[in-house]
Amino acid sequence: MDGRVTEVAHRVNYSETDQMGVVYHARYLVWLDVARCEHLRATGLSYREMEEAGFRLAVSEATLRYRQPARYDDPLRVRCWVREALPRRVTFGYAVEHAEGRLLATATVALLCLDAEFRLSRLPGELLGRLQPTPDPVRL
Repeated sequence: MDGRVTEVAHRVNYSETDQMGVVYHARYLVWLDVARCEHLRATGLSYREMEEAGFRLAVSEATLRYRQPARYDDPLRVRCWVREALPRRVTFGYAVEHAEGRLLATATVALLCLDAEFRLSRLPGELLGRLQPTPDPVRL
């Protein structure tokens, strides 16, 4: 983990593009989810372990800002970090970039903590302590 920002690499597949030859807008949400899972794993906390402990993180809000299109076969990197960590809500920030450095999209995703019965809950201190907020490395 580079500081508290993680990075995953992805090459755009043909199936991810639309008739205009650019990545279909909803695919970005999938990439954000992959980056978030890897970020949690890098902090020593996986979704599987959270679920085994009786907790879930459910998306309550997602905001994406598309700046430039990604196209078939583009090598990408998706960076992820924690913007805010509260007992009941964690907000992640994201930057989707072409491997050459062009910023393609930015995003934030807020997740609520739920218990095993899907009721609003609080993350235990030891789990919350692993989610250290980081200043945004790009302008969202």
